[in-house]
Amino acid sequence: MATTMNSGATDEYDRAKEVKEFDESKIGCKGLVDSGATTIPRFFIHPPQSLQLTQSSSSHLIPTIDLSHADSHRRSEIVHQIREASQTWGFFQVTHHGIPSSDLHDTISAVRSFYELPMEVKSQHYCRGNRSRCQLHDQHKSLPVRCCYMVRYAAGKVLMGILSEGLGLERRRLEEMTSVEASNLVVQYYPYCPQPDLTLGLQSHTDPVMLTVVLQNRVGGLQVKHGEEWVEVKPMHGALVVNIGDLLQIISNDQYKSVHHLVLANPSRETRISIPVFFNPSKRGDTDFYGPLLELLADEKPALYRNFTMGEVMGRIFSREMGNLRNYYRLKHTENSNQSVVCHMWI
Repeated sequence: MATTMNSGATDEYDRAKEVKEFDESKIGCKGLVDSGATTIPRFFIHPPQSLQLTQSSSSHLIPTIDLSHADSHRRSEIVHQIREASQTWGFFQVTHHGIPSSDLHDTISAVRSFYELPMEVKSQHYCRGNRSRCQLHDQHKSLPVRCCYMVRYAAGKVLMGILSEGLGLERRRLEEMTSVEASNLVVQYYPYCPQPDLTLGLQSHTDPVMLTVVLQNRVGGLQVKHGEEWVEVKPMHGALVVNIGDLLQIISNDQYKSVHHLVLANPSRETRISIPVFFNPSKRGDTDFYGPLLELLADEKPALYRNFTMGEVMGRIFSREMGNLRNYYRLKHTENSNQSVVCHMWI
């Protein structure tokens, strides 16, 4: 997997050639581990200053919210809890969300079984890029699809309604802005890393979406920036991790927060599996404008962001021309655009 990273350094070796050779081998990080590699290729190594940020420790835990009886006597309590978590953390976990634990377990097992297929079978699906697609083998491919639809329901019908009410809006306001067809499921597989102190599983970033809902297995590694600390999101059996995206922070006019998060390289012999579902605004056309909701604005609460089209947003995301949406679309923004290069992650 590749992402972007600020860098002004010049490589002293033919980095492009080594990356090309690695891609053409189609073995991936797991293939390196299976071959007995005890070191990682140079293009996976991060500058020390980018790794020092992850050394902070914290006794804090991100909020965990029980969604049981969300449509009855507990609703006002749940709305308050999610509003507080979205304003102060940007991250929370939810339990009793309505998706059977057996389906979550089977989905993770299906992902694991695909990545443990023989190399000659798996390499046929090797690809790189944001638009790449790959189906799991026939024996299990329906499981992630079914789980994805259940997550879509939980997010669209439950979470979006609660988040709307937390902003003082009508329950269906955010749900009507979010399309099931505009959501994407991604599978992330983090094998054991022989030199976890030299790289990251996924670099610090914010999500350029409305909302992200993540199923993770019991192997940790996800960290959230809270103030000046990095806080581990400890896996909980049967829970889903939820985080606010840049677009929802913009639409809420900063009432909800999209925060930086990362994944450490995996030092465990047990694989980490993460399955995020990303929710985006409805596909109403590239000329429809988005921005802070008018219902949330007043003379004493002016818009903090300019309006934009989703076509503009997607163009910038795929061209990797900026660090995050919030900085770019914030009014009176004066920072220069970041120069970036591709930086590979151990995933």
